[in-house]
Amino acid sequence: MLELTVRIAFSLLVVLGIMWGVARVMRRPLASRSAGSPLAVISRQQLSRGASVAVVRVGEQALVVGVTEQRITLLTEAPLSTVEAPKAVEHREPVSLDELTLAGNGRAANGRGVHALSGSGLSGSALSLSTWRQAAAALRTRGIKA
Repeated sequence: MLELTVRIAFSLLVVLGIMWGVARVMRRPLASRSAGSPLAVISRQQLSRGASVAVVRVGEQALVVGVTEQRITLLTEAPLSTVEAPKAVEHREPVSLDELTLAGNGRAANGRGVHALSGSGLSGSALSLSTWRQAAAALRTRGIKA
């Protein structure tokens, strides 16, 4: 009986492992499977249930095509540089720990009063009201409306 249970469990693990491996391979986009291919879909926008517009890279050209269930129609050609947008660079300023936490006098770094955290069992927790007040005060000092 124990031997049968072990064999069934092992078989189940093998089948689940194979299913997991196939799922991982199938999740990869087709572009990564054909790396180095001169043909790639840059962008696609659905217009209706059966129609969309796609931008396709072919070598150094970008083709804008209309796609329906019956046909694909070339709408225009464009240089690849005009279609590909430069990658957006997010600029973040470093924030010191003092700006995010209470100063020693029980006030936030901007000088506005915030309830002291001592004496509460939830102090420092996301459930604590004082934690949310402290976060709002820190955002106000950075010029972000909260």
